[in-house]
Amino acid sequence: MRVDQQLIAEMIPAKARVLDVGSGDGTLIDYLYRTRGCDARGIEIDMQSVTQSVAHGLPVMHGDADHDLAHYPDDAFDYVVLQRTLQAVERPREVLRQMLRIGRHAIISFPNFGHWRLRLQLLTTGRMPMTSVWSTPWYSTPNIHPCTIRDFLALCEEDGYVVQQWLAVDEDGLKAPWRRSIRFANLFGEQALFLLSRG
Repeated sequence: MRVDQQLIAEMIPAKARVLDVGSGDGTLIDYLYRTRGCDARGIEIDMQSVTQSVAHGLPVMHGDADHDLAHYPDDAFDYVVLQRTLQAVERPREVLRQMLRIGRHAIISFPNFGHWRLRLQLLTTGRMPMTSVWSTPWYSTPNIHPCTIRDFLALCEEDGYVVQQWLAVDEDGLKAPWRRSIRFANLFGEQALFLLSRG
């Protein structure tokens, strides 16, 4: 599992009802089912990933976070997860609203566009930065809404979401020692994870 998936799994209690939005190959769903006894299912836009998940016996449906979350009933899940997908959806604010309508909690992970390496590359080269996390050239990237940790916190405040827990980590999964400081986390955290609930 990727680092963010391991950290997400730590936030979800046993037996929880979980929807993984942008579930990819189903790794997180499989882990939650096998180790925590969760009722975990997924929705994924890439048909090849859906087929792979279903072939492994995982309950994954083909769907789109921007349009299909509206069809789920209120409070259908305990946790709704969006892993490394927020920056790629068309309407991130609406996706968050739907996540917290259909789930009691939302867990979001995303690459932090405020990381110092990205800032330095943009400053020194005048071009869109490339790192292990941001590894696709600007003209072919699915990342249409990059944001920083501070941007995300501002959106949560504007929309009245409660941040129950947050983490900033590097790509190797080391929790940043500056995690109590948003400014340092925004500068040094390569990726962010947030556990949210409704206000």
